[in-house]
Amino acid sequence: MLEISTTVWVVTIGLVVSLLALDLAVAAARPHAVGFREAVAWSIFYILAAIVFGVVFAVWAGGEYGAQYFAGYVVEKSLSVDNLFVFVVIMNTFAVPVAYQHKVLTFGIIAALVMRAVFIALGAALLKLFSFMFLVFGVLLIWTAVQLFRHRDQDPDVENNGVVRIARRALPFTDRYVDGQLVTRAEGRLAFTPLFLVLVAIGGTDLLFALDSIPAVFGVTQEPYLVFAANAFALLGLRALYFLVKGLLDRLVYLSTGLSLILAFIGAKLVLHWGHTLNEDVPEIPIGLSLAVIVVILTVTTVASLIKVRRDPTARAHAGSLRQHERTSTQQDVDRAQ
Repeated sequence: MLEISTTVWVVTIGLVVSLLALDLAVAAARPHAVGFREAVAWSIFYILAAIVFGVVFAVWAGGEYGAQYFAGYVVEKSLSVDNLFVFVVIMNTFAVPVAYQHKVLTFGIIAALVMRAVFIALGAALLKLFSFMFLVFGVLLIWTAVQLFRHRDQDPDVENNGVVRIARRALPFTDRYVDGQLVTRAEGRLAFTPLFLVLVAIGGTDLLFALDSIPAVFGVTQEPYLVFAANAFALLGLRALYFLVKGLLDRLVYLSTGLSLILAFIGAKLVLHWGHTLNEDVPEIPIGLSLAVIVVILTVTTVASLIKVRRDPTARAHAGSLRQHERTSTQQDVDRAQ
């Protein structure tokens, strides 16, 4: 069991908050459409920060825990790319002006960090009290993997999201954006702008991803500190990564397939771990093998996607969905035409 002092927790949280504040300060100081070079520079900075943290931590705590951190980081980073994919879908669905996208991304990152911190604390407590939660988490991930694979060629139905529908029914909305404001006055009364609805959709998305990503990272490490660190460093720099990859996401046509395989693998790992707690003859998947499998799946997924797009330039990636959506007759006609 990894013993983490209060001082180490405080220093780590302080480091994460400082890096997040830096990211938000840069966005707030000069709202603009982030260019490719700027996005590359910031993305490299945050990835290097995560790597340096992992190396320093491995030297301090040992190679086994260092490997657990990096495995958790790779899992969460890959899931965050799918998270970004959904952000792109939301931005396009609600036609968010470029000038306001940084505000939406800022909210999305903060909301994701808060929600995942809550689920980390809850998940750690449940796993400590009830060993069968490893089985519950494993089955949940396998079910998610199956659903994601079944609907890998779809995008989330943002407009019909339950939270969005409730917000539309319960609150008055304007039909246009108003200088980046969330609330404005229309026809003599207060009304919410579409930007508020976008934040609602982003928040709902963050909640769903937290439900999937926390069990996933607990599948490679049961240490709450490592789960938090892996999540935090994976989410840092998400704003820059969004502007870097949003033009490339369409090329990752097998992204959802790869993520479904990773989730299924980690789910199986959790089920085996639960079985091992009951009978030591049940094998466990070592962390080194887990990291290797995850990296191989991501590499094959990326290479296969690029080959597919090169052979078929009309191929387009989808974020994937956990449920089947009703297709309109127009969509069906387009699919048949393609």
